Amino acid sequence: MWLYRLLLHLYPRSFRHEYGEEMAHIFALRLDEAPPGLGRFVVWLESVLELAGNAAAAHWDILRADLRQTRRTLARTPGFTVTAILIVALGVGATTAAFSVTDFVLFRPLPFPEPDRLVKLWEVKPGYDEMELAPANYRDWKSASRSFESIGAYHWLDVNMNGKGEPVRLEGAAVSSDLFPTLGVRPILGRTFTAADDKSGAPRTVILSYRLWQNDFAGDRTIIGQHLDLDSASHTVIGVMPPDFLFPDSTAALWTTMSFGESAYQDRNDNWLYAIGRVHRGVTIGQVRTEWALLAARTAKQFGLNERSSATAYDIRAEVSWRTRMLLAALSGASACVLLIACANLANLLLARSMERRRELAVRTAMGAGRERLVRHLMTESLVLAVTGGALGVCIAMASVPLLARLVPNNLPIAESPSVDGRMLLVAAVLTVMTGLIFGLAPVISAGKGDRLDALRDDARAGGGRKERLRSGLVVFEVVASIVLLVSAGLLIRALWAVEATNPGFETDGRLTLRTQLPLPQYQKVEMRRAFYTRVLSEVRALPGVSQAAYVTALPMAMGGGIWPVSLTGDALSREGDTAASLRYLTPGYFAAMGIPLKQGRDAADADTLDRQPVAVVSESFVERFLNGRDPIGQSFNFVFKRRTIIGVVGNVKVRGLERISEPQVYLPYQQVEDGSIVGYIPKDMVVKASVPAETLVPSLRDIIRRADSKLPISDVRTMGEVVQLQTAPRTAQIRVLGAFATIALLLAGIGIHGVLAFAVSQRTREIGVRMALGAKPGDVLGMIVKRGLWLALAGIVPGVAIAYAVGRAFEAILAGVQPYDGPTFGAAIVLAVIMTVAGTLIPTMRALRVNPITALRAE
Repeated sequence: MWLYRLLLHLYPRSFRHEYGEEMAHIFALRLDEAPPGLGRFVVWLESVLELAGNAAAAHWDILRADLRQTRRTLARTPGFTVTAILIVALGVGATTAAFSVTDFVLFRPLPFPEPDRLVKLWEVKPGYDEMELAPANYRDWKSASRSFESIGAYHWLDVNMNGKGEPVRLEGAAVSSDLFPTLGVRPILGRTFTAADDKSGAPRTVILSYRLWQNDFAGDRTIIGQHLDLDSASHTVIGVMPPDFLFPDSTAALWTTMSFGESAYQDRNDNWLYAIGRVHRGVTIGQVRTEWALLAARTAKQFGLNERSSATAYDIRAEVSWRTRMLLAALSGASACVLLIACANLANLLLARSMERRRELAVRTAMGAGRERLVRHLMTESLVLAVTGGALGVCIAMASVPLLARLVPNNLPIAESPSVDGRMLLVAAVLTVMTGLIFGLAPVISAGKGDRLDALRDDARAGGGRKERLRSGLVVFEVVASIVLLVSAGLLIRALWAVEATNPGFETDGRLTLRTQLPLPQYQKVEMRRAFYTRVLSEVRALPGVSQAAYVTALPMAMGGGIWPVSLTGDALSREGDTAASLRYLTPGYFAAMGIPLKQGRDAADADTLDRQPVAVVSESFVERFLNGRDPIGQSFNFVFKRRTIIGVVGNVKVRGLERISEPQVYLPYQQVEDGSIVGYIPKDMVVKASVPAETLVPSLRDIIRRADSKLPISDVRTMGEVVQLQTAPRTAQIRVLGAFATIALLLAGIGIHGVLAFAVSQRTREIGVRMALGAKPGDVLGMIVKRGLWLALAGIVPGVAIAYAVGRAFEAILAGVQPYDGPTFGAAIVLAVIMTVAGTLIPTMRALRVNPITALRAE
C-alpha cells in the first residue's frame, strides 16, 4: 500500500487530501478481493493507468482555471503585464541572439561528416607558427603518414568567366582529387574529381557551387557536360555541390583540378599549399602533431633545411582567431548581463505585485484556498508572462541575428550569417522557462506565509522590511551589471577610436579602387601586360578630375603580401621571421596614387625593364631591420631570385590591418620579371586618385577597360576608405551590440530604481502626510526620496567599478592599447548611472510631493 499512497502524490494536494484516503481504501479492497498472482497484477496495472489519467485530468482542470484567472488578472493591470513581457523579451532576445552567433562560430558542428576528425596541416618555420605546405613536403609526408584515412590539398583560385553575358570574376579553389572524399562530401549532381582529372595534360574540368549554379545557370540540370570559358580556357562541368558546401569559405563559387608538374617539387621552401586530413578513428590531435613533427625533422635533415623547421596540425575550426573568440566572449557576457538584469527586474515586479495583492491572497486563503493552490496560481502567472515574453524574445532574436553577421569570421566553411534553427529555439525555451520558474519564485515563496488575518487588517503598508531589502538588493545588482556593461562598451569604443586613429600609411580620401585580373596564358608575357597597363592607365589619367592611377599586385589590407627571404650578403636565403619581407609588383605612380610618402630616392619608372639593373623600392621598416642605419640608396640585396638595388624608400604601410605589425615591404617594377614567372603577383588592383565623386568615375573606368579587353571582368569596386572600414567592421558591429545592451541595461536599471522608490512612496504615504502636516518642507521630502535612490546607485556603482576593471583586464588584449582602468570611460559610466538614478527618482519624487496630508491621514 505504501507504493499506492506514494503514487497518489501525482494528484494535486487538495485533491489528494479530499479523496486520497477513500481511494486508498477502495484500492485495498480490490487488492484483497483479487486472486493472487496475475489477478493482483491486473489490479495494479488498471489502478496505475487509471491514476495516471485521472491525475493528468485533475492537473489540467486546475491549470485551465489558473489560466482563466491569470488572463483576467493580467488584463486588469495592462501596464504591469506589458512591462513584464517586454522585460523578458529583451533579456531572452538578447541572450538568444548572442548565443546563436557564438554557437554558430565556435561550437556548431561544421557541415561535414564527423567534422571532429578533420585537421588542417601546416608547416612551422622560424618566425611563423603556421605556414602553407611546400608541394614536395606535402607529397612526402602524405605518403609516409599513418595517422590519416586520407589527405587532400587545395589552394585559392580566382578566374574570369566569359561566355555567359558580362564577364565576371569568380573565387574558388583548385583542389586535389582526394580533397572532397577527405571532407566526406558528394555533389548533388554529377561527380567529383578523379585521379585521372589530376594528371598533367588531362582535360580541364570544373565543379560548380550550388549558388553559382542557381544564380548564373538557373539550376539547369543539363549543365553537366557543358563547357565554361574560365581564363580563356575551356572547362567541362562535371558536378554541382550541395547548398551547404562552402569550402574553403562562403565566397567559393567553383572548384577546378590541381595538377603538379615536376617543377612544383623543386623548392621545399615554396610554401603555398593548404592541406586537410581525416584522421583514423581513435587517433588524437596530439598523435598527429607528433608524427608530423618527426616527418618534418627527417625531411629537414635529409634535404638540409633549417633545423628549426617543423610541422603541426590543428582542428579545422581552430582558424577562428583569438580576437574573434574574445569578441564573441564579450558579446555573450554582455547578453548574460542583460538577461540577469531583466530577470531581476521581473522578480522586482512580481514582488511588488505580490505585496500589492497581499490582501487579495489573504481573502482567498480565508475562503479556503490552500498554500499549494496559491503557489500554483502565482507560478502560472509567472510562466504565462515568461512564455509570452520568450516568444516575443525569439522574434527579437530572429531580427537581430542577421545584424551580427559582421562577427562571423570569413575564413570558415560556414554561411555568412547564422540561421534560426532548433538549437536557437531550444536555448530560447530554456531561458524562458528558467526565467519564469526561478525569478517567479520570489513572490511564490512568500505566498501563504504569515498571519492572513493580519493581512486583512493591514493597509497597503504591509509587506515591507525583509521584502523591501530584497527588492533593493535586486536593484543594486542591476546597477552593478549596468556599470559593467557601460564600462565594457566604453572601453571597446575607446579601442575602436584608437584603431581608427592609426595611420595606415596611405591616404583614403579620393581613392577609388577596382580589380581586373589578367588571365593566363593570354597575359603570360610581360609585353602583353605592359600594353594593357599603358593603354588603360593613360586613358584613366586623362579623365577629368583624375590626377594619378596605377596598378599593384594587391591593395594593402586586401592582401597581406607574400613572404620572401632577404639576404644582404648573398648567403643562402632563409625565410625566417627576421630575414623576410613582403612582396608587391607595381606600375609607376603607385605611391603617388595611394598617397604613400616617398622618403628618399625615386619611384619605379617605365624604363625599369628586364634588361636593366634589377631595382627595388623598400619601406622604412626594411631599412631599419636590414641596413642598420646605412644610407639605403644604392644598397643591394638578394630577393626573389635576383640581386636588387634600392632606388627609393617609402613610408611604412599597415598592409595586414590597422592592429597588426606588417613585415618590411619590397616593391618591384612590374616589368622586371621573366615571362610566366611569379604569375601570382601580376598587378591586378587599380587605384585611382581623383577629386570627383567615385560613383561618377566607375562608368568611365568600365568603358576604358572594356575597350582594352572586352573579356576582362571588373570586380571589387570600392574606395580605400571602405577597404579600411572592413578592418574595423567586426569591432564596429560588436560595439553597436554592446552599446545596445548597455542602453537596455541602463534603462532596465532605471525602471528598477523607479519601481523600488515608487513602491516605497506608496508604502510611506501616511508617513509623508504626517511629516508634511507637522511642517516638513517639500525639499525635505525630496531629499528623502532622492537620497534613497542615490544610496541604491552608490551601492551598485562601487562593486560595479571593481568588476568592470576585472573584466577590462580579461579583455585587455583587444583594447588596442587602451588601459582597462581608463579614467574617462569609468567616469562616463558613473555619470550615466547617476543620471539614470536621478531620472528613476523623478516620478516617485513628484508623487511624494503631491501627497495631501489630510487625504493621507484619512486613508488610514
